[in-house]
Amino acid sequence: QVQLVESGGGSVQPGGSLNLSCAATGSIFSISAMGWYRQAPGKQRELVATINSYVSTDYTDYADSVKGRFAISRDNAKKMVYLQMHSLEPEDTAVYYCNARLVEERDIRYEYEYWGQGTQVTVSS
Repeated sequence: QVQLVESGGGSVQPGGSLNLSCAATGSIFSISAMGWYRQAPGKQRELVATINSYVSTDYTDYADSVKGRFAISRDNAKKMVYLQMHSLEPEDTAVYYCNARLVEERDIRYEYEYWGQGTQVTVSS
């Protein structure tokens, strides 16, 4: 069974940093896109950053609100994606979800989207 397991959330003061990690486990044939989304109380889930690997090149995309402060990366061999967050602001407070589009070994004809369980990030003084 494929799962996405996040770690690294927590509480930090404004201006601080946190690093999130997400591991994809199970019988995975390949992973195309991985990313991070977040959902603040009373708000819709929104994209934070995505990373797509194509022919040994990673293509990244960021929400305007986090450009220059957050950095997404991935380790394809370990099937992991990371999010480095710097200069955190109270507005970054949310549950952060890992996302992946992947092909399972049980049926390589189709690509499926998976979500992690979420990890809380709180930025407060």
